[in-house]
Amino acid sequence: MRKPWRGGRGWGLLARGLWVSAELVVTLGLVLLLLVVHQLWWTNREARQEAGRTVQALQREWGPPPPVAPSGDPVVPDPLPSATGSEAPTAPPAPAPTPRWDQAYAVLRIPRIGLTAPVAEGTGKGGVLDRGHVGHYTRTAQAGRAGNFALAGHRNTHGEPFRRLDRLRRGDRITVETRDAVYTYTADRSLARTAPSDSGVIAAVPRSNITPSAGYSEPGYYLTLTTCTPEFSSRYRLVVWGKLTAMRPR
Repeated sequence: MRKPWRGGRGWGLLARGLWVSAELVVTLGLVLLLLVVHQLWWTNREARQEAGRTVQALQREWGPPPPVAPSGDPVVPDPLPSATGSEAPTAPPAPAPTPRWDQAYAVLRIPRIGLTAPVAEGTGKGGVLDRGHVGHYTRTAQAGRAGNFALAGHRNTHGEPFRRLDRLRRGDRITVETRDAVYTYTADRSLARTAPSDSGVIAAVPRSNITPSAGYSEPGYYLTLTTCTPEFSSRYRLVVWGKLTAMRPR
């Protein structure tokens, strides 16, 4: 007597297995999509809101900013460093107390890329960079002081304040406002790509350890802006340097 054919049951088990696998693939895809949305949209939204609130709080604490000339530049009563960046500023304000770790204490503005962001002490992710702040390298000079005022910021996600840093051009204006003064730096040079370990770019006299032709050779009043490159990668660093060209006491 011929045994009954069990193919129908086998096909049913196979179909059920395929259906479960498809559900798992779709679920995994949705989870990955949510992670992408969280990183590329939600973290930016949250960080930008927090950074905006921080800037507003600082402005309320300090009072109205200094007057602005018709050109859009801060009113500057005295000339400051020469093109070499080696001369001392005229009557700088008294040194402010060193900010505590993670404290927001300045506002960075770069009109070329439409940036207004708080500057906080340190470059930690959780307390500074992931909150949409720009971080100050703790062992570098403060704004307006001799040496190198060096800053870092995210290029992608978490507010991405330095997303368009590569668009800065020589001569672009960069201002740093503190409780005591507004310092105007002028973009001067850039380094399109260097290693994260290239500490020379944030030295007191900034010069790349990897590309010695990039940087400076004499003391001055410098600003360094650093971020990751290429976009959505942390493999290299993009660097922009500027020189202090004006100071307006508050």
